[in-house]
Amino acid sequence: MSAELVHARVVDHLKRLRLGTLADRLDATLGEAARVQPTYIDFLDQLLRDEMAAKQRRRIEMGIQIAHFPSVKTLEDFDFKFQPSLDAKLVRELATGRFIASAENALFFGPPGVGKTHLAIALGRAVVEAGHTVLFTTATALLADLVDGQSKGILASRMFFYGKPKLLVVDELGYMPLERQSAHLFFQLVSHRYEKASMLITTNQSVTQWGQVFGDDVIAAAILDRLLHHSHTFMVQGESYRLRQKRKAGLRLHSAPPLES
Repeated sequence: MSAELVHARVVDHLKRLRLGTLADRLDATLGEAARVQPTYIDFLDQLLRDEMAAKQRRRIEMGIQIAHFPSVKTLEDFDFKFQPSLDAKLVRELATGRFIASAENALFFGPPGVGKTHLAIALGRAVVEAGHTVLFTTATALLADLVDGQSKGILASRMFFYGKPKLLVVDELGYMPLERQSAHLFFQLVSHRYEKASMLITTNQSVTQWGQVFGDDVIAAAILDRLLHHSHTFMVQGESYRLRQKRKAGLRLHSAPPLES
């Protein structure tokens, strides 16, 4: 059989086995092998490592796309020195994704501008890279979607959608008080995920203020009881990044009332 036919058959087999990277890079790989002359096992090892690396990259890209992160943020970009109140070691431990296996939660408390959303996105991306499914949403968008689902009689499917990811990131909880319906729906979602899958929540309200956020002390206590049962909590204190950037830009800042913590 001619070399051309063998080559075509190999490419066809690789594609049928869904080894697309090997198929696309076959000629380059064969050329490199002819130059280096590796052993058979080393050659096979390199082929498989290249294919695995490509599949991993595609999986991460798809996972990040599905997660709907609003921007690209990483832990490497986060200035832990600017927020010394944070336990950087514990944050980096969360980035391994090991807390997902125990369905543990992570809650970040702090005033606006201190980097909570940055951390939420960065940790979400790290969890995707660790091999888990993630969905990012704001509290406002989440609750609006649940309320809409209830009004249309499809709340169960919405609950299933938000219950499926191994990590659900809910950003900016507490920036606006919730109506009673929204508070009850959020309680249902938290209960649905309780001890089954993890949540990461950022909020500008301390736990003592959650009764005001949810408009009901009993609902707030029930939500907190489930969120805090298996959780890692962080108090992010310090200056707003945005205000610091304005100062760096030489802009004059007018005095303003202090932000609530």
